[in-house]
Amino acid sequence: MRADFFSQARWLNSRRVVVYPRIFVAVYAVAIVALLAASPHLIDPFGKPIGTDFLSIWAAGKLAVSGEPAAAYDWARHFAVQRDALAWANGQAIPVSAWHYPPMFLIIAAGLAFLPYAAALAVWLSATLLAYLATIRAIIPDRRALIAALAFPAVFVNLGHGQNGFLTAGLLGGGLVLLDRRPGLAGVLLGLLAYKPQFGLLVPLVLLIGGHWRAMILAALTVIVTVLVSWALLGSETWYAFIASLAHTKGFLLEQGAPGWAKLQSTFAAVRLLGGSIASAYAAQALVAALATAAVVWAWRQPVELALKSAALVTATVMVTPFVLDYDLIVLALPIAWISAAALRQGFLPWEKIGLFAAWMLPLLSRLIGQHLGLPTAPIVLALLLALILRRVAASAGATPVSSRHFSDERGLA
Repeated sequence: MRADFFSQARWLNSRRVVVYPRIFVAVYAVAIVALLAASPHLIDPFGKPIGTDFLSIWAAGKLAVSGEPAAAYDWARHFAVQRDALAWANGQAIPVSAWHYPPMFLIIAAGLAFLPYAAALAVWLSATLLAYLATIRAIIPDRRALIAALAFPAVFVNLGHGQNGFLTAGLLGGGLVLLDRRPGLAGVLLGLLAYKPQFGLLVPLVLLIGGHWRAMILAALTVIVTVLVSWALLGSETWYAFIASLAHTKGFLLEQGAPGWAKLQSTFAAVRLLGGSIASAYAAQALVAALATAAVVWAWRQPVELALKSAALVTATVMVTPFVLDYDLIVLALPIAWISAAALRQGFLPWEKIGLFAAWMLPLLSRLIGQHLGLPTAPIVLALLLALILRRVAASAGATPVSSRHFSDERGLA
């Protein structure tokens, strides 16, 4: 094996980047059709509903539509709706999926609940998938990039869970893409991220550093308006129920690791997977969060294009929160696209291709490796990705002069 097999990754050329994603998409399509065919009454062979976690969203919406929105945070009441939603077999163990989101997301769930479960799932995934793909196309306006984005393994993971990863990527990526050109709309999109607040933790910081005052004001107003609208439509008791549920959610989902340590992708989960205590997991998470935040602050203070700053922000956002699941890794398509776009213009730096490839493969392998080998991979890959982004930021800012001979001539990953 040549010494530059990984550092230059010339084997990851434009032809493979075109062909392999098409194979992935074809495999996804066959797998989805096969799963649907083997799932009478929308219950798969493993006893889980098609769309898995979407049943939680739909059931919460049903409670809201019936005039009991606060009951979405009552696990017993919420489970009762899920139990009655599908034709479960007698004696079948019905999976439990609780509702943990702020009431503003409950408004969307209520809208979906007016449709039958299967139709609501199709509308939800189709609409949010289009938002995700539109964001990627705004970053790299090339059909090949769109196919690569559709083939990203996190797409299949999110589809299988019926989850909100596409929406998160669309709001976060769309807000950052529009930040310079349409700051008002960007602020609205970033403000809507309050439905999943852990993905907006660093947003106010970077808007302040970058002096994006209009976007900051519109983001704050959007959060305020969505809170007030949800308060008016759903009642104060719904917000009280949500706030009261936070401690139980923190203990059950995070500290007890109800989803499974391999499914969780944070440093906190990595420490727990390796047998560490809750205290040591929090300490490690705090250290990583501090370092990632410092990296973002440095990157956003550099005289470089917004795309590179945005890549650092999104990657660090995934690293900062202790509660990030495998389907949330869909947002990594954003930094992969931004760095690929820069590399297609300027050339790939050593180790950049393999780092982007590792990030692209992470959603496919991280949970499997965690479950079967007991090894956490996400924190390592995320740290590598952030380091590669920071190196490109430094090179673009002139802090680390890079000769053109250091770039790879191979063009790929787009």
